[in-house]
Amino acid sequence: MTPDNMPKKTTGYDNQSISSLKGAERVRKRPSVIFGSDGLEGCEHSVFEILSNSIDEAREGFGKRIIVTRFLDKSIEIQDFGRGIPVDYNEKEQRYNWELVFCELYAGGKYNNNEGENYEYSLGLNGLGSCATQYSSEYMDVTVYRDGFAYSLHFEKGENIGGLKKEPTKRKETGSIQRWKPDLEVFTDIDIPA
Repeated sequence: MTPDNMPKKTTGYDNQSISSLKGAERVRKRPSVIFGSDGLEGCEHSVFEILSNSIDEAREGFGKRIIVTRFLDKSIEIQDFGRGIPVDYNEKEQRYNWELVFCELYAGGKYNNNEGENYEYSLGLNGLGSCATQYSSEYMDVTVYRDGFAYSLHFEKGENIGGLKKEPTKRKETGSIQRWKPDLEVFTDIDIPA
């Protein structure tokens, strides 16, 4: 096709033509940017992101078991017995840590800070994985046990539903349980083989 034969576009390209993706759209519309693929490989990578956080905790000496469960509805659950994800209010950031971990790309506990590293070595995308996995899920349920409390969160398609629920618990073990279903609106295949 030559330039003379090309169909003419009727829309203009001006200052109003430029826009940015916000919130969950940044992952839901472009999962391959974060996970390397919008297919099964990308979906598997999202599972690795949550699993790698649990592995990092175990490598640092917090928790000796990680339980991975694949459900018939194609949801995944990863339970660890580490310190539990900090999800309560963060004075320094003036936000809840759950918002930072699950709703903010480039936020997490694996960056260098004034007190030193929280992890000697870490896997995964460091500050992207939990948020990106949550954003790319049909739903995600998180339960965290730490500091004598059970914290729970529920997300649907990248949005928190109901805020943070915090209840006292008699459970002695700390750790995190995350169950989510990768979204077929984001990935072309979510049937992760066992």
